[in-house]
Amino acid sequence: MSNSGVISPAPADSLVQRLTRMNLQLLTITMLLTFVLLATATWYVARAHQLHAAELSARQLANSVSPMMVFADRAAARGELEAFSRRSDLLLVQVQTPAGEVFAQWQAVDNTPLPRVMPPAAASQQVGAASATLRGLEVWTPIQLKGETVGVLVLRESLDGLRTSVLVLSAVAMALITVAILVAWRGLLLVQRRALAPLVELSNLAEHIARERDYSKRANVYRPDEVGRLTERFNDMLKRIEVWQADLHQKLEQEQEAGQQFQQLAHKDSLTGLPNRLYFQGALQRYIGASVERHELMALMFIDLDNFKTVNDKHGHDAGDEVLCEVARRMTSVVRSRDVLCRLGGDEFALILPELPDEAAAEQMAQRLIDAVRVTMTIRGQIMPIGATVGLAFAPVDANDPAALLNASDQAMYEAKRAGKNCYRRALRAAA
Repeated sequence: MSNSGVISPAPADSLVQRLTRMNLQLLTITMLLTFVLLATATWYVARAHQLHAAELSARQLANSVSPMMVFADRAAARGELEAFSRRSDLLLVQVQTPAGEVFAQWQAVDNTPLPRVMPPAAASQQVGAASATLRGLEVWTPIQLKGETVGVLVLRESLDGLRTSVLVLSAVAMALITVAILVAWRGLLLVQRRALAPLVELSNLAEHIARERDYSKRANVYRPDEVGRLTERFNDMLKRIEVWQADLHQKLEQEQEAGQQFQQLAHKDSLTGLPNRLYFQGALQRYIGASVERHELMALMFIDLDNFKTVNDKHGHDAGDEVLCEVARRMTSVVRSRDVLCRLGGDEFALILPELPDEAAAEQMAQRLIDAVRVTMTIRGQIMPIGATVGLAFAPVDANDPAALLNASDQAMYEAKRAGKNCYRRALRAAA
């Protein structure tokens, strides 16, 4: 395929960028959700592990101090607790008698006691208990000797160190996730830009063709995928348009040559002899231009015959043609010499009134046209119930271009129809 030529760059909000943003948002949400779940799971697993380790340590310590309680050796028990206090994050270790009295204890200097999670009566139970919160954990372990409970060991530990470790680990993970997202963003942008390059090129080529009307361009087909097949169909369409355009250009040249020979006939209505729609369009353009340039008032009347369809249906098209000729004659008899009366087609006429002294002069002309058409008309011995409804618009008061002025007069004519026909209405002025 031939090159498509110089193509303008993709717009700022392109398909590549939108897809990259969507994929990146999905990736970010997925990674953040995974991070939250992993951080939460890490915290609970680590806390459970530390709680289990504290329970094992408490049982070992309970076995060590059980003989000391039997022999009431408080000093040895305190020594054992002090040796055990080398354990990190330890807040309190306490040995209680079955009655709940403190036999020996070690407490950290900066200890903030945790709320008691077990009632004193639990000291006599044969099984231990444990509890954990966000701040710390507490373990109750019975001290037994030969199957008899001789006391209770209470162990309290802080979870500050564990929480700090989890937070540090989470911060590192979040930093790594951020870096991964940035890398993924660049990667997605490059990958999708490369993957969508044929589609972006096709879009730019379509914009170029629409702007320049150059249908000789062709898009490159890179791969036989969906975009490749779309490109092939697009090139086929361009080829057909190019052929059609060349054929149309040739026909237009032929018609232009023929049209020069019949230019005079082309501007005249064959039935009434009035200027036709083609002449009217050019004349309206010229008169509006002169009105705007000279600051002169001009008017356009859109005239529609009333009951013409009834005449055609009841008396036939030949009678309808005679009615149109008679209407054209009557209206021609009341207009000024410089006015331009045209037949637009069917039962529609238009009247251009240049160089008006004021709007009242046009309104008087509209009424004269209506009165002239309304005079009893007899065709082939039959009375024709023909009337005229007129819409009136002024330039440059209501509009200063042909299409707008014609539309304003057309709307005014419909207002006159709704008002009961056989009358005229002026175009409504826009509110200031």
